Amino acid sequence: MACPVQFLCRAVRTVGLVLFYYVFSIGITFYNKWLMKGFHFPLFMTLVHLTIIFCLSAFTRCALQYCSGKPRVMLNWSDYLYKVAPTALATVLDIGLSNWSFLFITISLYTMTKSTAVLFILLFSLVFKLEEPNPFLIVVVLLISGGLFMFTYESTQFNLEGFIMVLLASFIGGIRWTLTQVLMQKAELGLQNPIDTMFHLQPLMFLGLFPLFLYNEGLSLCTSEKLFRVSELGPLLYSLTTLAVGGALAFGLGFSEFLLVSRTSSLTLSIAGIFKEVCTLLLAARIMGDRMTLVNWLGFVVCLSGISLHVGLKTYYSKGKAHSARQLSYKEGAEMELPLLRREEEEEAYEEEEEQEILH
Repeated sequence: MACPVQFLCRAVRTVGLVLFYYVFSIGITFYNKWLMKGFHFPLFMTLVHLTIIFCLSAFTRCALQYCSGKPRVMLNWSDYLYKVAPTALATVLDIGLSNWSFLFITISLYTMTKSTAVLFILLFSLVFKLEEPNPFLIVVVLLISGGLFMFTYESTQFNLEGFIMVLLASFIGGIRWTLTQVLMQKAELGLQNPIDTMFHLQPLMFLGLFPLFLYNEGLSLCTSEKLFRVSELGPLLYSLTTLAVGGALAFGLGFSEFLLVSRTSSLTLSIAGIFKEVCTLLLAARIMGDRMTLVNWLGFVVCLSGISLHVGLKTYYSKGKAHSARQLSYKEGAEMELPLLRREEEEEAYEEEEEQEILH
């Protein structure tokens, strides 16, 4: 009975982690869209989120250090500026442009366009030699690109400016996840724990976004009645509270995403992401009133087919490399992989060791 019970416990844990990830991922998408209807300062909102994430990460690091008695990693200035800064800049541009696009486009168009990030992740994975060339990748690219074209074809709620923002965010997101994977796989830096990674990224992300915020929103925010020209305390507290809730959701999203990968595998995260996009579109059509034609839905199905093919190919080709990946893992230490990249290294042989990393 041990095996069935162990399998059942593992299944329940996986489902729980996926639902935990869904709450934050879907929740912050709808929350930011709702907030942007009355608060037209997406870059300032992103800066607040970064500040809250940094504070929560610092608090969590202190709590972990107190419980474990082990000091947390602290990078020197040379490694921090030269190795962490590129990842931080790519991450904040991805997040900032994504939040900015909510002023112009619907959740359904945002979700669909953001799903094309896998194309750019593949591109930069090939450039950085994290991915091996494969002829089937051409089919993946054609399916995802064709699906995006069908989804945006004659869309009644299409906005070119917002679409370009999300597409650019997806492009930068490809750089972001590739650099993040390289960053977290450098054992000498000691940033395998997601809390440590978020703690080190936030200050540079804040500094990278702040000049863009000053140029686009600085003057208008200073003269806005939402914050600085508020006449009563009630509206000010309401604005600060709504921004703080978004920051907590952003922290929960980053933590739940990395937690799901470390406790299961990045393949699980990728598959969960496919179903998450379906749930997001269905909720957007019902709750937000997003209108989608039959061609748009077919385009969405074609795009998901491309993503599913990519996940399936990664699983198939990983079988031949499982033995070498396991040997590499025991030699260099357990590594935590990122979404959509190198799913072949996620092996059950060292899964239990990876689960302990999140706690230490």
